[in-house]
Amino acid sequence: MSEPDITLKRNQLGVPSIVFLVLAAVAPLTAAVVVLPLAIGFGNGGGIPMAVVIVAVALLLFAVGYVQMTKELVNAGGFYAIAVKGLGRPAGLVTGLIATLGYNFFVAGAIGTTGFFTGEVALPALTGIQINWYVIGIPIFIVIFLLARAGIHVSAAVLGVALILEIAVLLAFAFSVLVQTGYDIGAFVDAFSPEVVAGGSVWIALLLVATAFLGFEATALFGEEAREPRKTIPRATYAAIILIGVLHAVVGWAMVSAIGVRDAQETAAASLASGDLLLVLLDTYLGPIVGAIALVLLVVSMFAAQLAFHNSAARYLFALGRARVLPRWLAVTNRNGAPQRALVVNAVFAAVVAGIFAVIVQTDADGNPLPAVLTIVPVGIGFATLAIMITQAIAALSVVVYFRRARDRRWWSTFIAPGLGFLALLVFSVMALFNFTVIAGSEALYVRMLPWLLVAAVVGGLAWSVYLRRRRPEIYAGLSEDLERFDEVLVPTP
Repeated sequence: MSEPDITLKRNQLGVPSIVFLVLAAVAPLTAAVVVLPLAIGFGNGGGIPMAVVIVAVALLLFAVGYVQMTKELVNAGGFYAIAVKGLGRPAGLVTGLIATLGYNFFVAGAIGTTGFFTGEVALPALTGIQINWYVIGIPIFIVIFLLARAGIHVSAAVLGVALILEIAVLLAFAFSVLVQTGYDIGAFVDAFSPEVVAGGSVWIALLLVATAFLGFEATALFGEEAREPRKTIPRATYAAIILIGVLHAVVGWAMVSAIGVRDAQETAAASLASGDLLLVLLDTYLGPIVGAIALVLLVVSMFAAQLAFHNSAARYLFALGRARVLPRWLAVTNRNGAPQRALVVNAVFAAVVAGIFAVIVQTDADGNPLPAVLTIVPVGIGFATLAIMITQAIAALSVVVYFRRARDRRWWSTFIAPGLGFLALLVFSVMALFNFTVIAGSEALYVRMLPWLLVAAVVGGLAWSVYLRRRRPEIYAGLSEDLERFDEVLVPTP
């Protein structure tokens, strides 16, 4: 009987495909509809474009070191692999568990967002028909699973189309605002003035804007499936951060210009209850037909993000299974090169977690019905946001430590830039921890308890590393050997 294939399919992705996968995870239209109004209303109002620029610069500093590490190591384990390489096996196990929890919880939450906005927002608005979020969310997720199972190149193609449509609507809106405001350069300058940028709560603005970049870090996850990954992954990482930053800054500027830079915070805060600030602006500046199309594209955007994170979650499960941290059974690919068993596990986990909330958490203490955006979404996406931010900070520290141990003399790219990036990500992570209910969007007790899962992951990861070192030394040693073995086999050094 032949051994099952435990390698991902090679040479599937170029720079554009990886950028599509990453930008789809970021979900530009969803971020513009959900995150930017929050950042404007709770943050620094009309100064939001500059907040985007600041976050983008911080992430680019992190990326300088991150891409150097991706040249040293090509592995589907993402931040887990980087932490093992830089901080050692125990830290790698902790990082792997946190990242795996985060990405898997995100997919569970995404069932809620996609199902809610499809069945309880878009369909009623366009057809008058309303469908329960879980009832419609599961069939949508089945389609997502089948696309992921068909291979990463299929996912990249689908996500590319969705992404182009999202960006087209957002840029059309920005251009329309520019034209209809008479090319007012004053509004542009005002949005970047120190007085406006420093207004309101700058730190909350930076935190919320940072959540709108989540997903860019997934570039390294696709290294084993990329063409010339030591060139492709760095280019895709830089391109993704720059494109996300430019798009969010342009759309943020258009939004505050449309509602008035000085009045932006008050107007955005007043619209948070309905959550329709951008949709109303699209209807105003581009017409009701485009507004209706944007509503459909919002669902497409959420679909694309769920597909991207489903692929990412599966690759973490696959990598940890291949290293035998999780059951080896997970580390098997199908004939399309997709980690099929890992995809199944993620799908079952997400469907069960979402199902629990669909059945049990239906009403509040007063018996009022609770929509998915107040139950499973804060749990899934809120916790995932915190977990991924923390793993970003760990990865940044791993890069600095690894290259200092190697006594690398490229001070800018291996110490100064990634060191500054680490400090920024550490600040974002601490802010996210202390403002967790803000990024989660819920004050419910079960939401406030979620950060304790991170403590469980840390304790569990450290305990598991002790067990492996004492009782399964061959697996413990293999945590490092697995990285090198697949790096050398899959991507020979030129």
